[in-house]
Amino acid sequence: MASPFNILQQSPHDFAATQDPPPSPAFSSRWVPSRYNVRVATEDDRLVLWNSYTAKISVFKATQKEMVQRLLARQGVEATSKGMAKYLFDRGYLVKEGTDEYRRIQLDFGKQHYRTDRMELILLASEDCNFRCPYCYEDFARGTMRPSVRQGVKKLVEKRINGLRSLSAGWFGGEPLYGFQAIEDLAPFFLEIADKHSIPFTSSMTTNGYLLTPEIAEKLLAWRISRFQITLDGPPAQHDCTRPARDGKGTFAQIFENLKALRDRSGDFVVDIRVNFDRTNHPHLAELFDMIEEEFSNDRRFGLRLRAVGQWGGPNDEQLDVCGTDESRQIQAELRAEARRRNLKISEDIRDVRVGSQVCYAARPYNFIVGASGKLMKSRSTSINMTATSWGI
Repeated sequence: MASPFNILQQSPHDFAATQDPPPSPAFSSRWVPSRYNVRVATEDDRLVLWNSYTAKISVFKATQKEMVQRLLARQGVEATSKGMAKYLFDRGYLVKEGTDEYRRIQLDFGKQHYRTDRMELILLASEDCNFRCPYCYEDFARGTMRPSVRQGVKKLVEKRINGLRSLSAGWFGGEPLYGFQAIEDLAPFFLEIADKHSIPFTSSMTTNGYLLTPEIAEKLLAWRISRFQITLDGPPAQHDCTRPARDGKGTFAQIFENLKALRDRSGDFVVDIRVNFDRTNHPHLAELFDMIEEEFSNDRRFGLRLRAVGQWGGPNDEQLDVCGTDESRQIQAELRAEARRRNLKISEDIRDVRVGSQVCYAARPYNFIVGASGKLMKSRSTSINMTATSWGI
C-alpha cells in the first residue's frame, strides 16, 4: 500500500493523530521541618520564620499561623507540592524526608570555601600609626609598604585576573593613611584591571580617620574605596584619653570634622563608626550618641558598631579596665537599645548568613594579608614565613 505521506519530508509521528497528554497528578510527598529553622512569635500573634541555611525570613499572619505550624510538625507531614507546602519548601523551611541537610551544608561550604575564582587582599599600607592607643596590640615595627612589595602585588593580580570573578582590597595597618603612597600606587591599579576584565571590585578601609581629609576622601572614593570603619571612643574627653596622637595630643576634633565633611558629600559609601567601650568610658557614651544623633541620624550611610575593649596582647593589657563577658553583653545590649531609640543605624543588625560567610577571613584560601615588608599572613598574629617574592608575585 502506498504511503499517504512522504517519509523523507514528514515524520510518521506527525502524521498520526495526537492529543496533548493529560496533566500529571499532583503527587504527595513526605515533608519534615528543616533543622535550621528558627521560629519566633510576635506580640500580635504573628509567626516569624528564619532559615539559617537559605537565609530566608518570612512573617505569617495570625490567621496563617496554625496552618504553617501544622506543616512544620516535628514528626513530618504528608502534603502535595503546592500552596503553602510549596512555599515553605521553596524557602527551605520544609525539606523532603530523608534529606541530609548537614551533608548539603558541607558540600556548599566546600564550594564556597575552596573556590579559586575570588581574590581578597588585606593590604597593610603602613604598619606604623600616628596614634598610640593604650589597648592596641601593634608594635609599629614598619612604615609604608615597600615599592617592591607593591610591584609584587600587582604581578599576583595580573597573573590571576583571567580566572577571577571578583576582586576585593581591604586597607589596614597600623594606620593605612600613614602609608598613603602605597594606596596611591595600588588602588588605581586594582580599579583599572577589574574594569578592564569586567569583574566586580570592592574596596574598604579601617582607619582612625585623622588623615581622612576632604582631599584624601575625594581620591579614595574615586578609587572605589567606599566602606570605612572609623573609631570614636566616646565624647572628646574620653576619646582623647584612649586614642591620643603619638605626640599625646587629642584627636577627636579632627576626626569629627572629617566625618562631617564626608556626610556633606553626595554618593554611595558606608561609614561604620566603631565605639570601643569599657568600664571607664561607657557611662559617658550618651554624650557621644547626642553628637552622632545631631550630625548623622538622618544619613543612613553612617552606622554604629559597638565593641567591648579586650586584652588583645598589647603591652598595657593588665592596666585595661575591661568588662567581663556577661557584663559586655549587657552593656552592648543597652547601648544598642539607646542607639535605636535615637534612630541611629546599627551596623550588622542583619548579618550576612550565607553558608561560610561568618568564617574568619584568615581561614579562606583566597584571602591573605600582605604586610608592608612583603610578609604574607593569614592573620595579624599568624604569619607565613615567606615574602611576596618567594611566593612568585
